[in-house]
Amino acid sequence: MRYGIAMFPTDYAVEPGTLARMVEERGFESLFFAEHTHIPVDRTTPYPAGGELPKEYSHTYDPFVALTAAAAATESLLVATGICLVIERDPIITAKEVASIDRLSGGRFLFGVGAGWNREEMENHGTEPHRRFSLMRERVEAMKAIWTEDEASYHSEHVDFYPIWCWPKPVQKPHPPVLVGGNAPKVLERVVAFGDEWMPNRATGLTERVAELGRLAAEAGRDPIPVTLSGARPDPELIERGERIGVHRCTFYITPADAGETARQLDELASVLGLG
Repeated sequence: MRYGIAMFPTDYAVEPGTLARMVEERGFESLFFAEHTHIPVDRTTPYPAGGELPKEYSHTYDPFVALTAAAAATESLLVATGICLVIERDPIITAKEVASIDRLSGGRFLFGVGAGWNREEMENHGTEPHRRFSLMRERVEAMKAIWTEDEASYHSEHVDFYPIWCWPKPVQKPHPPVLVGGNAPKVLERVVAFGDEWMPNRATGLTERVAELGRLAAEAGRDPIPVTLSGARPDPELIERGERIGVHRCTFYITPADAGETARQLDELASVLGLG
């Protein structure tokens, strides 16, 4: 099993480079940074976890800037978005950001993507919430064209451009792994259609859904698709059970904090997981 750390990289917490070194030193495989461009002051969309929306949601750094700092401070740690809200981003610019960080990190980038939950946030970017899933698919497909073609073009409902030149290309071939996040009813179809991994953040019903993902992948002529469980509980028994059903990576959220408190959280996790 591979173990990763996930955190909202905020302006009041330990700096991304320092955090990345701490994560790597303790033997974790990867570091995932969440993304929210902003939080609307007037919001009717409820926080999925219930209660008040935590402070960190409105204080995050841009994930690509923060992950570049993390990559520069480490040697082998994988750096990842968990998740990048591609429905709020221009696909040509984002394709360049992904390729740039993959090259600058020496091929250590994982591209976690999702459609998000905050309707007011996406509407401020001009995205109609009911169309966000089709928009996500087209933007990911368009980015794949840019990463893999010297003269890339893409034509569909939401994304449409004629041949372009866009370098650099990613180190990883054909491109960095695309981890499709979410637990929605049709998420598995999306994973099979344009993803390289599934990244759920809920363990409920995971056994049945991983089995369904395997069936859908086989029907599409694909090899088994890996699963990364985001926000896992650091319970060795649960982790072992997940590994048996096909989960190959678990990520564990830590609370944004200063260096001392961050070290304490990481040491506690590393001890429970048998790292170090």
